Amino acid sequence: MSAKRFFNTTGPCNPDDHYMLPPEARLVGSQLSRYINDKLYWVLHAPRQVGKTTFLQSWVREINAGDEAVACYVSVERCQGIGDANRTMPSIYGAIQKYAKDFGLPVPEINTDIALDILDKALSKWAEIVAPKPLIVLFDEVDVLEGETMISFLRQLRGGFATRGTGKFPVSIALVGLRDLKDYITASKDGREPNPGSPFNIKQDSARLANFSKDDVASLFALRTAETGQQITQEALDYVYEQSRGQPWIVNSLFMRATMIIFDRNSTETVELKHIEQAREQMIQARETHLDALAYRIRETGVRGVIEPIITGRPEPGLADSEAFRICLDLGLVALEDDTPVIANPIYREVIVRFLTYGQQLAIQKPKWQWEKPDKSLDMDKMLEEFQKFWRRHADIWEEKSDYTEAFPHLLLQAFLQRVLNGNGAIERECAAGSGRMDLGIEYNKHRYIIEIKLVHKHDGPETVREEGLEQIREYRDRFAPDAPAYLVIFDRRPKIREKPWDERISWEQDGDVTVLGC
Repeated sequence: MSAKRFFNTTGPCNPDDHYMLPPEARLVGSQLSRYINDKLYWVLHAPRQVGKTTFLQSWVREINAGDEAVACYVSVERCQGIGDANRTMPSIYGAIQKYAKDFGLPVPEINTDIALDILDKALSKWAEIVAPKPLIVLFDEVDVLEGETMISFLRQLRGGFATRGTGKFPVSIALVGLRDLKDYITASKDGREPNPGSPFNIKQDSARLANFSKDDVASLFALRTAETGQQITQEALDYVYEQSRGQPWIVNSLFMRATMIIFDRNSTETVELKHIEQAREQMIQARETHLDALAYRIRETGVRGVIEPIITGRPEPGLADSEAFRICLDLGLVALEDDTPVIANPIYREVIVRFLTYGQQLAIQKPKWQWEKPDKSLDMDKMLEEFQKFWRRHADIWEEKSDYTEAFPHLLLQAFLQRVLNGNGAIERECAAGSGRMDLGIEYNKHRYIIEIKLVHKHDGPETVREEGLEQIREYRDRFAPDAPAYLVIFDRRPKIREKPWDERISWEQDGDVTVLGC
């Protein structure tokens, strides 16, 4: 059967063109009918590309299909980066007119261009011309508003809140963006808390849009199966969820590549694990806009202060309560698993490490030594011996140029491995703030290998770090690949040790079934 629809990764979804699930089913903390019936103003926040705009536009169509109210979606994204209210408020009025026309609704026309009341008058006029039905307005991308514009925008909404009603002012308004409203109201007021009397001071009713559940991922592909007959294995579905943690854009991207690039759009061949693995690598290599935008943010100082402890596993008291961590949560970069800060999903983890090591990979010459054994397995001993040589030659100079100085050893070793493997093997990375280590699982030609990275700091006892590392790597190997060769790589970062000659800093020992490297 010919495929009419496809998995969408660009812009809002619509059911005629795209496979999609009802987005309202993923709303957490929402009471949609109450927001309308009780005339409430409310907040919806979630990371980019999880389906906010899809939900908003879908809900608008649903409301307007009935006879009880008139609703409109309005994006204020055009105002990004403009803090002058005299410029941005007329632009918001222009956005209202545009989206009213787009959704086939009456367009409000007013005579004023005064920033301090243009929104108030436009919304009042709009409510008047859609009467006798009440008006509902869903403002998207509100978090792009800055300074004076944000303050003027909120004040004009607050001014109409007291008299809201059919024919007077919108009975319900939603403000939608990355962050909860309290955060950017506070930012717009130079750090001062919002006025308790604000109509948006209803934290308990602030809603968010969750990721797909495991069942959602299966249900999404089932739409394609019903339309075309194409099947997907349970193993492939499990891998999609494991790698994405249900992030909607990633799920759609993996399915899109598997069904439109790896296979023909009308193919009925079963999608297997190997196809999703191929789609994953294609997606990461392509550096698509969504992934590239997230990767770009990790250069920011505040974001770096969150990501680096997670990469290194360093305990960071108060990390999860920090403003920077909340920003990373809002971006969707990080998550809390068992109250532990982690990168939100394995795809993001891979993208972050590759982004941070990209320049190093390019600077590492293509290896001329033999790293593959006759049986096509990796000569891991040879690889890590070569890395030790590389580390002693380049580490001190390269570290001076690194933004992530704490995570520099972890990143340089991974850059070296990535350069040698050159896309012919897979690296699985596990890291979490407070874990005290980073684990790498390497698969090459169906052979598996384990590497654990530990740091020794001035407050650490090297023997304690070594014993802890041996226990941790054996525990990780039991989960990842019980028979895999295991390598514990310890970077001694104590200032006194770093002053010693390299011959005293580099070591190679065997501790039972684990090879221990000192760097």
